Amino acid sequence: MHQRRNGSGQGPSNTKHNHFNTSNNMYSRGRGYDPERAGGGLSASEMNANIMEQQNNEKIAALGDQVARLKGLTIDIGNEVREQNSLLDQMGDSFGNTGDLLSGSLRRIGTMLESGGPKHMCYMVGFIVFVMVFLYWVMTHKGQSGA
Repeated sequence: MHQRRNGSGQGPSNTKHNHFNTSNNMYSRGRGYDPERAGGGLSASEMNANIMEQQNNEKIAALGDQVARLKGLTIDIGNEVREQNSLLDQMGDSFGNTGDLLSGSLRRIGTMLESGGPKHMCYMVGFIVFVMVFLYWVMTHKGQSGA
């Protein structure tokens, strides 16, 4: 079993009650709890209250740090949302402009077809069929050469 040494550090003591010896007393060496020195004469309930208050203050500080991080995160999210809304507005404007361009083109095509007769309609249908066949050929040729 573990043997205690006396305060001078000269090896184990031969006394029977070494742990009651004042030179080896844990209260006299500054380790452990000394009821006479602790808290400057505060009662146990006052010491408990002080310890709990200190723990509460530490928890409050930790929560404050977390709140600050969350605040920064929400600010960043707000900035990102504003940027995304701006980008979506720009995309909406671009789609609106594209829609106007297409409607104008379709109107001009309609006017051309009305004034040109069936000859222009045949050219239009032939061109569309040629474009579709060409795209089909490109897609199948790309699929075979890329594999």
